[in-house]
Amino acid sequence: MRVLRVAAAAEAASLVALLVNLLTVHAPAVSSLVGPLHGTAYLVTIAAVWPAPGAAASGARWLAVVPGVGGLLALRRLRSGRRDAWTS
Repeated sequence: MRVLRVAAAAEAASLVALLVNLLTVHAPAVSSLVGPLHGTAYLVTIAAVWPAPGAAASGARWLAVVPGVGGLLALRRLRSGRRDAWTS
């Protein structure tokens, strides 16, 4: 879960950085640095969610595939599933 938290945060933050860069100065250096970071975080997010317990049953695997915020959505789904398991 720790890897997923870090990757999801990096994915969302790098997307924000790319969009801010696109809407303001559009510096090629920022795009060339943050773009691969975003792509890597996206792939790590998917890879971290896939083997997680309860990911298939909760639908977290499909949420992780959503670009930008999918990791955060999957993390939320996995946390709520874990909380439900403790209460039942």
